[in-house]
Amino acid sequence: MSKIALVYGSSTGNTEKVAISIQNQLHEHQVDLYNVQNCGTEFYIDYKNIIFGVSTWGEGDLQDDWESYENKFLNIDLKGKTVALFGLGDQEEYSDNYLDAMGTLYDIVLKNGARVVGMWTNEGYEFNESTALRDGKFVGLALDEDNQSKLTNQRVTQWLGEILPSFG
Repeated sequence: MSKIALVYGSSTGNTEKVAISIQNQLHEHQVDLYNVQNCGTEFYIDYKNIIFGVSTWGEGDLQDDWESYENKFLNIDLKGKTVALFGLGDQEEYSDNYLDAMGTLYDIVLKNGARVVGMWTNEGYEFNESTALRDGKFVGLALDEDNQSKLTNQRVTQWLGEILPSFG
């Protein structure tokens, strides 16, 4: 398997915690962990497989580090890359825009030519709306550390089992 870039942004530490958990669960593979606030645009050349992690803030906004990086990210060529996404949000407090930031990243990586894997069921979640929901599934792993933290490890493990075959 090719090495994997795992890129995240985290304000409260929750997204970073999940990213580290993913890296630890993939200990048999080379997974390079990057905080998006320290990322340029050229390092993507070295990776065929990429996992992006983002949390949704406020009324559907990208996490601050991702928001600062967005203009650079819009121009990154991801043709030939396989990308998986995970997102964190609060489905109770922000039920009208649960995981919207993950939906934003999904749109960008598709526009930039990536093949996206890791769609996730919406069963077991209670929310009103989400731009991360497409054809009845989330565009990536959906997590809620505020209300369903006890399900995170199980969900991460299951999702990784689903995406790894696509990473070849």
